[in-house]
Amino acid sequence: MELKEEIMKQLETVIDPELGVDVVNLGLIYDVTIEGPNAVITMTLTTPGCPLHDTMINGVRSAVQLHPEMERCEVNLVWEPAWTPERMSPEVRDMFA
Repeated sequence: MELKEEIMKQLETVIDPELGVDVVNLGLIYDVTIEGPNAVITMTLTTPGCPLHDTMINGVRSAVQLHPEMERCEVNLVWEPAWTPERMSPEVRDMFA
Protein backbone atom coordinates (compact mmCIF):
# COMPACT_ATOMS: atom_id res chain seq x y z
CA MET A 1 0.00 0.00 0.00
CA GLU A 2 1.27 3.46 -0.88
CA LEU A 3 2.17 5.74 2.05
CA LYS A 4 -0.55 8.25 1.15
CA GLU A 5 -3.15 5.46 1.26
CA GLU A 6 -1.79 4.35 4.64
CA ILE A 7 -2.16 7.91 5.95
CA MET A 8 -5.74 8.04 4.68
CA LYS A 9 -6.41 4.80 6.57
CA GLN A 10 -4.95 6.38 9.71
CA LEU A 11 -7.25 9.38 9.20
CA GLU A 12 -10.27 7.06 9.14
CA THR A 13 -9.68 6.61 12.88
CA VAL A 14 -10.51 10.29 13.51
CA ILE A 15 -14.21 10.46 14.28
CA ASP A 16 -16.31 13.62 14.20
CA PRO A 17 -17.85 13.40 17.70
CA GLU A 18 -21.03 15.19 16.67
CA LEU A 19 -21.78 12.95 13.68
CA GLY A 20 -20.03 9.73 14.71
CA VAL A 21 -18.37 9.36 11.29
CA ASP A 22 -14.69 9.53 10.37
CA VAL A 23 -13.21 12.60 8.68
CA VAL A 24 -12.33 10.74 5.48
CA ASN A 25 -15.82 9.39 4.79
CA LEU A 26 -17.33 12.73 5.77
CA GLY A 27 -15.27 14.25 2.96
CA LEU A 28 -13.40 16.65 5.24
CA ILE A 29 -9.94 15.70 3.94
CA TYR A 30 -9.12 17.67 0.79
CA ASP A 31 -5.44 16.78 0.31
CA VAL A 32 -2.56 14.81 1.82
CA THR A 33 0.96 15.90 0.90
CA ILE A 34 3.93 13.90 2.12
CA GLU A 35 7.52 15.12 2.06
CA GLY A 36 9.88 12.68 3.74
CA PRO A 37 8.73 12.14 7.34
CA ASN A 38 6.42 15.17 7.23
CA ALA A 39 2.80 15.38 6.17
CA VAL A 40 0.57 18.32 5.35
CA ILE A 41 -3.15 17.63 5.60
CA THR A 42 -5.51 20.11 3.98
CA MET A 43 -8.99 19.77 5.41
CA THR A 44 -12.18 21.56 6.31
CA LEU A 45 -14.92 21.18 8.89
CA THR A 46 -18.64 20.87 8.35
CA THR A 47 -19.19 24.44 9.62
CA PRO A 48 -16.84 27.38 10.22
CA GLY A 49 -18.12 27.78 13.80
CA CYS A 50 -17.54 24.14 14.71
CA PRO A 51 -17.08 24.02 18.50
CA LEU A 52 -14.84 20.95 18.14
CA HIS A 53 -12.32 22.74 15.92
CA ASP A 54 -9.30 22.03 18.13
CA THR A 55 -10.36 18.46 18.88
CA MET A 56 -10.66 17.64 15.19
CA ILE A 57 -7.34 19.27 14.23
CA ASN A 58 -5.48 17.57 17.08
CA GLY A 59 -7.09 14.24 16.22
CA VAL A 60 -5.92 14.49 12.61
CA ARG A 61 -2.41 15.50 13.65
CA SER A 62 -2.17 12.67 16.20
CA ALA A 63 -3.49 10.03 13.81
CA VAL A 64 -0.92 10.90 11.16
CA GLN A 65 1.95 11.03 13.64
CA LEU A 66 1.05 7.53 14.87
CA HIS A 67 2.21 6.18 11.51
CA PRO A 68 5.77 4.85 11.98
CA GLU A 69 7.12 6.77 8.97
CA MET A 70 5.70 10.14 10.04
CA GLU A 71 7.42 12.55 12.41
CA ARG A 72 5.46 15.75 11.91
CA CYS A 73 2.02 16.71 10.66
CA GLU A 74 0.81 20.16 9.76
CA VAL A 75 -2.92 20.69 9.34
CA ASN A 76 -4.14 23.42 7.01
CA LEU A 77 -7.76 24.26 7.73
CA VAL A 78 -9.53 25.77 4.72
CA TRP A 79 -13.07 26.95 4.05
CA GLU A 80 -12.94 26.99 0.24
CA PRO A 81 -14.30 24.97 -1.30
CA ALA A 82 -17.00 24.82 1.33
CA TRP A 83 -17.96 21.40 2.63
CA THR A 84 -21.31 20.05 1.47
CA PRO A 85 -23.01 16.70 2.15
CA GLU A 86 -22.17 15.68 -1.43
CA ARG A 87 -18.55 15.27 -0.29
CA MET A 88 -19.53 12.34 1.96
CA SER A 89 -18.93 8.80 0.79
CA PRO A 90 -22.07 7.18 -0.65
CA GLU A 91 -22.32 4.84 2.36
CA VAL A 92 -22.29 7.71 4.82
CA ARG A 93 -24.70 9.76 2.72
CA ASP A 94 -27.10 6.81 2.81
CA MET A 95 -26.85 6.72 6.63
CA PHE A 96 -28.16 10.27 6.82
CA ALA A 97 -30.79 9.94 4.09
